[in-house]
Amino acid sequence: MEWEERLRDRDAWAIGDRCSVARTLDLLSTKTVFLAVRECFYGTTRFEDFVTRIGTSAPAVSRALRQLESAGIVVRVPYREPGKRVRDEYRLTEAGEDLLPVFLSLVQWGDKHLQDGRPPLSFVEAGTGRPARVSVTADPVREKESGEIEIRANRGPRGQRSGSA
Repeated sequence: MEWEERLRDRDAWAIGDRCSVARTLDLLSTKTVFLAVRECFYGTTRFEDFVTRIGTSAPAVSRALRQLESAGIVVRVPYREPGKRVRDEYRLTEAGEDLLPVFLSLVQWGDKHLQDGRPPLSFVEAGTGRPARVSVTADPVREKESGEIEIRANRGPRGQRSGSA
């Protein structure tokens, strides 16, 4: 990347706490917080399922979901099963859905640089089966929404299906 001329002297200006990268990292500050976002994209909505699928303590998941809720990334939606008390599900907001390219970028990078062989999951366009990829472009492209992405399990090294990412 290149800086425009008036910004090339990095010591002459500072963005400090207005830096979008720093603010985003403050929001997604722990592994549990980001894995809660992952689980939302994977369709997880209920607290107990977040705890099981993230593999950490209930208090840690509770803190992560509260943090995401206060930032407007998720919203709680009440539901009631017959004969039970009202409980809450967690759903991504529009701001949460806007994290899809961030999430897929991390998956894409991890698949390329951290997986030995074939990654456990593939993300494809639901209608066509074409791989969903994130790229930097100046071309106008219609972004896909999470509902337009299908997650598929790839075959593991011995033919078994794999399913974690």
